[in-house]
Amino acid sequence: MTPALDPALRATLRCALALLWLAAASHKLRDMARFRDALAGYQLVPAAAVRAAAGLVAMVELGLGLTLLVPATGAVPVFATGALLGLYSLAISVNLMRGRRTLDCGCGARPQPIGEGLVARNAVLVAIALVAALPANGRALVWIDAATIAGGAAALAALYAAADAALANGASGHPRRIPA
Repeated sequence: MTPALDPALRATLRCALALLWLAAASHKLRDMARFRDALAGYQLVPAAAVRAAAGLVAMVELGLGLTLLVPATGAVPVFATGALLGLYSLAISVNLMRGRRTLDCGCGARPQPIGEGLVARNAVLVAIALVAALPANGRALVWIDAATIAGGAAALAALYAAADAALANGASGHPRRIPA
């Protein structure tokens, strides 16, 4: 028997993943030069292809963000999310094995060095994507589910932002102190 999710949980996870991709694409599109530099730093794409690859990555992220918001797209964008996150983890891991720990990950609004924490973060996101790929049970969504989905997606986005800030602070070697 295949497990099935409550449709509100499934929609919440898809919305949270959509927010992730839409924010990531937005950061890249607003400062494409910085993202191109970050992508070039990985040394995994030929220099002549970096400009095109950077644009393609931003468009794929934007496309995933939008298609995750359309339930009729089924599991395809959810599996694509997992695959892209896995590809990002592979790129990070290759450079960590090369000893190149000062590279900007290129994944957010501010520079953040790559590290094992980003690979772990992506693994958690892949797991969330796999859960979101499960079929929904037969329960119909009702009006109150809209509040549940919006609140749940907002809470997951806030959790992601907090985890991302913690990773950035830990990677910098200079944790921020909270005043007493």
